[in-house]
Amino acid sequence: MVGSSVLHHPKLLIPTHGKCPEYDLSLKREEECIFLLKKCKCMEELKQVHAQILKLGLFCKSFCASNLVATCALSEWGSMDYACSIFKHIDDPSSFEFNTMIRGHIKHMNLEQALFTYLEMLDSGIEPDNFTYPALLKACARLSALKQGLQIHGQTIKLGFVDDVFVQNSLINMYGKCGEIKCSCVIFEQMEDSRKTIASWSAVITAHANMGLWSKCLRLFGDMNQIGFRAEESILVNVLSACTHLGALDLGMCTHGYLLRNLTGLNVIVETSLIDMYIKCGFVDKALFLFEKLSERNQMSYSVVISGLAIHGRAEEALKIYEQMIEQGTKPDDVIYVGVLNACNHTGLVEEGLKFFDTMRFDHGIQPTIQHYGCMVDLMGRAGMLNEAIELIKSMPMEPNDVLWRSLLSACKIHKNVLIGEFAAKNLFRLNSHNASDYILISNTYARAQRWEDVSIIRTEMAKKGLINQVPGYSLVEVKKKMYKFVSNDMSHSHCDEIYEMLHQMEWQLKFEGYCPDTSQVLLDVDEDEKRQRLSSHSQKLAIAFALIHTSYMSRIRIVRNVRMCNDCHTYTKLISMIYEREITVRDRNRFHHFKDGTCSCRDYW
Repeated sequence: MVGSSVLHHPKLLIPTHGKCPEYDLSLKREEECIFLLKKCKCMEELKQVHAQILKLGLFCKSFCASNLVATCALSEWGSMDYACSIFKHIDDPSSFEFNTMIRGHIKHMNLEQALFTYLEMLDSGIEPDNFTYPALLKACARLSALKQGLQIHGQTIKLGFVDDVFVQNSLINMYGKCGEIKCSCVIFEQMEDSRKTIASWSAVITAHANMGLWSKCLRLFGDMNQIGFRAEESILVNVLSACTHLGALDLGMCTHGYLLRNLTGLNVIVETSLIDMYIKCGFVDKALFLFEKLSERNQMSYSVVISGLAIHGRAEEALKIYEQMIEQGTKPDDVIYVGVLNACNHTGLVEEGLKFFDTMRFDHGIQPTIQHYGCMVDLMGRAGMLNEAIELIKSMPMEPNDVLWRSLLSACKIHKNVLIGEFAAKNLFRLNSHNASDYILISNTYARAQRWEDVSIIRTEMAKKGLINQVPGYSLVEVKKKMYKFVSNDMSHSHCDEIYEMLHQMEWQLKFEGYCPDTSQVLLDVDEDEKRQRLSSHSQKLAIAFALIHTSYMSRIRIVRNVRMCNDCHTYTKLISMIYEREITVRDRNRFHHFKDGTCSCRDYW
């Protein structure tokens, strides 16, 4: 009955007189109160039971008080403030009550208060137990409180809990969330294999995923499978993320199969992760197939597909799905509009981009964020509208960030506009940029204008700031479910001789097709022969050569780069796709390029 009290059920009425023939009356009353607590579904009912406990004089019974605090602190409908008021009236709280309060504060995201409760526990002379520390370490992980986490780790050693598997799992997680991946690994490796649980593997894989160590994620997942553990959903989502970032399609497909074999039903988060993986690995048709089969579509799934189609240069399809979303009544959010604007950006749809920018503001009431302005600056910059991009930056209601100035500077490099490039660089450096790529952008802008003295000045400035040792450009290629990494002029690979022999054969084939290396892409003041030599062994070309050797005829080659592809590699790959009759997919820092029969999906607009 709506509005009825939990106490009004006839079988739950607590006798106030007489003796129970089977149980001590006090014990029976306590048991019945605890039973009533378990039946509570809201704070109003809990308060009724609380009143009954006080009326019967049972609050002093520790078991009854403990359950009252636990129900209030840990229930979905509970109140932490009310739990605190109850806790204060417990004369001698035990470790159970303190642990409950710590867990309650964490559940309600009062993370610092959880740590203060632990200090109160120590001050009260109550010795923590093995249930105390996993909760505290979870609080430290969520706060990224490494200092406190280290202190708690020390306490676990001092009190002899460091070998407890729950404590160890929590330590792995805490160090991972605090960015101390080496500490996570040390604890994991010190655990005996027989004591490692699925939670242990999940913690260490998640720790590596949080740090972007995707290759190690996959290796750990492989080790876990060999031992015989069945992966849980959270692990598989991390594995999918690893495949997504590495462009490891074959491994991603294996993970998809694993999901289908081992999970009875996939929720929308896992399904969206699969769609994202297929898109980022270049298998767009499979991603669209899964998207069409979704039983439930939300803003996240629409965002993944629209953004994914955008980076593949399939703007028409991206905008069509956007229109379908509007027709089906799903309201777009700011993230979806980032994808829509990027779709316009990657295909040079300036007018359409301007229209959507206005639609977002005036039709859907979404205030542009710095990301939206960044898309528009990039859109205008790529199209050569550099002055218009500057005017848009000046009209922004917020201060432009480094991303906007970097986009403008990159556009200036493409269009060889040194004057505006210097303006963008000046504003970028004013933000105290310590990103080596920013200095390289302006240096390359000068180099393309053959202003070698200015290049030298920038390089000297980089050396002063310790930015010379930048992360080199590399290319990843997947061959037989393994990822291989190449850097330019790489001589360290085990198949080095045959790779360079293959490069030599490729160059001969290219000459017959009229290929001439674009030495303007070598932004160093060296002679033409050295420029051609440097171009010939770019990481992307090495990856293609390796794949041509070790994959079957007509099979697709998939490459992932950490930097933007140069114009020479773009021309080179188009011709190779025609000569060797291969489809080659390259994902660089900005977008996908699909090469087939001597053409690229970007239509040379990138």
